Amino acid sequence: MNDMRPLILLSNDDGVQAKGLNELIDMLSPLGDILVMAPDSARSGSACAITSHDPLRYRVVAVRPGIKVCACSGTPVDCVKLALEMETGRKPDVVVSGINHGDNSSVNVHYSGTMGVVLEGCMKGIPSIGFSLCDFDADADFSPTVPYVRGIVERVLKTGLPAGVCLNVNFPRPSGQGYRGTKICRMARGMWSNELYAADHPRGGKYFWLTGEYTNKEPECTDTDAWALAHGYVAVTPVTVDVTAYQAMDGLKDLEVL
Repeated sequence: MNDMRPLILLSNDDGVQAKGLNELIDMLSPLGDILVMAPDSARSGSACAITSHDPLRYRVVAVRPGIKVCACSGTPVDCVKLALEMETGRKPDVVVSGINHGDNSSVNVHYSGTMGVVLEGCMKGIPSIGFSLCDFDADADFSPTVPYVRGIVERVLKTGLPAGVCLNVNFPRPSGQGYRGTKICRMARGMWSNELYAADHPRGGKYFWLTGEYTNKEPECTDTDAWALAHGYVAVTPVTVDVTAYQAMDGLKDLEVL
C-alpha cells in the first residue's frame, strides 16, 4: 500500500465472492489503494448486527499491487471493525459498500447489511457510501454504474461529507436508454406486508420463509428515492447516523416531569 494514495476500505453483505464487490474493486482501484474486508459468504439482511458470542476470524484471499482482499467470518459491521483495528494502519479516506445485488431504497435501508457497513464507517468519522443495483441476478450488469460510482467517490474523496452524514446510492436496473442522471432525494415512506410464507414441515409443525410485498405509501411524491428509481434516475439519499427526532422534542417536554 502507498501512503501517498487515498485508502479506500471496501465491504459488502453479498460476500467476498460477489460480482458487485469485485466490479467495485476494478472501478475504484484507479482512485486509490484498496483494502477489502468482506464476509466469507452472503450476510444479506444483517443491518448493523455484530458478532458478540463467537470469535471472529479472517484470512487474506488475494494480494496484488495496491489491492488486498480479506474474507471475514462475521457480519458486514464486523468486517469494518476488524479492518480498522487489524489491517488499515491508518484511517481510510472513504468507506464504500456494495455494489449490492438488490434494492436498498426506502425502508430497506434499515435491514441492509450494505448500509450497515456505511453506517459503521460514518459513526467512525469516515466519509461512507453504499451502492446498490436494483437487480438480484448474480451476474448483473454493473457497467452502466461505472461513471456514477467513480464520480461520487471522487467527489467525496475531494470534499468529504458533513459530519454524521453518509450516502445511500441506488441504481435502477439498467435499460437500453441508460440512466437519466442523479437525484438527491429522501427515503420513501413504505411498508412491507405478508412477510412470512408458512409451510408444513415433513417432520411435523411449520417452518417459515421470509418473503413479502412492498408498498410505497406516497407514490405521487417526486422527491423520494422510490420515484427517482421508477423514473430512471440514480437515487442519492443522504442518511444520518443521528436518529434523534428533533421535531418531536418540544411536544414531549411533559415527559421530563415523570
